[in-house]
Amino acid sequence: MRSTTAWLNKGLRGAWRAAKYLIPDELFLRLSHRRHVGRFPSLGAPRTFNEFILQRCLHPEPLWSVLADKLAVREFVKARIGEEHLIPLIAVPEVFTEEVFASLPNAFVMKTNHGCAFVKIVEDKRQTSFKELNRLAQAWLAQDFYHSSRERHYRPIKPRLYFEQLLVDRAGNIPADLKMNMFGHDRNGPIIYAGIVADRFGTPHGDVFDVNWNHLDLAVGHYPRSKIPPLKPPHWDEIVRLATRLVDGLGYVRLDLYVPDGKIYFGELTFTPGAGVFPFHPDRYDYEWGQLFRNMTEQERPIDNETFKQGSRV
Repeated sequence: MRSTTAWLNKGLRGAWRAAKYLIPDELFLRLSHRRHVGRFPSLGAPRTFNEFILQRCLHPEPLWSVLADKLAVREFVKARIGEEHLIPLIAVPEVFTEEVFASLPNAFVMKTNHGCAFVKIVEDKRQTSFKELNRLAQAWLAQDFYHSSRERHYRPIKPRLYFEQLLVDRAGNIPADLKMNMFGHDRNGPIIYAGIVADRFGTPHGDVFDVNWNHLDLAVGHYPRSKIPPLKPPHWDEIVRLATRLVDGLGYVRLDLYVPDGKIYFGELTFTPGAGVFPFHPDRYDYEWGQLFRNMTEQERPIDNETFKQGSRV
């Protein structure tokens, strides 16, 4: 019986992989939401955070394609909060060659600009090869990230390969991902829910805190919570100030940062985190964050080209 069930599940997964590229975007998103969150979404009158994100997947603002491009967004960040908060670039080659590989330092990070999870950390170049990295790079560059989850603003982004400095703290550890869910302000100040993902490339754990670093009884997605909550990052007030300044006028956005030894580096801007299919545990937070999203949406204005060019206050 168990083997029959496993066979059926495998068959269903295979059928889904084969069919998902053929079905329309809205149907794909509805089915994905049902599969991962456990219910069919309401797109006409969204109430949950995930439902609002699904709407964004289908109806993106034009400039999200620029701000979600991990290379193009650097000019925006430079103008808003300063170049010192950008991770130093090592190379952005038109073509990845053995000569480019030879010129790279011993430690670096290989990425592409056009989607999620295209990240390869190299701590010792002697442990890899041009052939190995090029095989991975070409697979990334060939992937149409829009087709993966139907986030339409990724469709216009031209895939580019790039290499940047590997961030480590004084102890030689790769810093945690600080994922700042930015919901604007209320009378008490910024509304921020910060997820922190530690040991992302080992045994990852995820925890969520409010702006006052109160640990929430909340798990998002597939990351288990830590047994001992991580400490507040150093210079938290400065992190909040810079984050608020950077995303001012953009509506809801998730801002990813890295803070090795208290120095603040920009990671990326994500306008549709989880592509609208990230389960919340407990589920009530999906509705609570949905209300915050609704409050923000009522105040949103489209981002114009001048705002992007100048990085000025909206």
